[in-house]
Amino acid sequence: MSVAYTIAGAVLAVVLVGSAFGKLTRAQQVVDSMNAVGVPPRMYPFLAACEIAGAIGLVAGIWIKPLGIAAAIGVVLYFLGAVGAHIRKSDFKGMPPAAVFLVFSAAVLVLRLTA
Repeated sequence: MSVAYTIAGAVLAVVLVGSAFGKLTRAQQVVDSMNAVGVPPRMYPFLAACEIAGAIGLVAGIWIKPLGIAAAIGVVLYFLGAVGAHIRKSDFKGMPPAAVFLVFSAAVLVLRLTA
């Protein structure tokens, strides 16, 4: 078990749960960002479920390495899609949070692969 992955994975899991909560409660900032890239409100629960699944996988990945790797790959792909959606709509104002989480999730993946 890697201490670095444990800490980074847990922090990312908390971020993912917080983001999912924002989608499920329709927090205004989240709704504005999602509207800017054209995500229909009916997709919010699905996206929140993806984030919750990623968070669970990252935490379980502390003990089950293949699950942690799979979850980290999924989270990287999730945020890659988010960044791509912002680029596609030229929403450069809303892109930085997704880009930061993409970089952070890639770092978590590297930590899990090398642990």
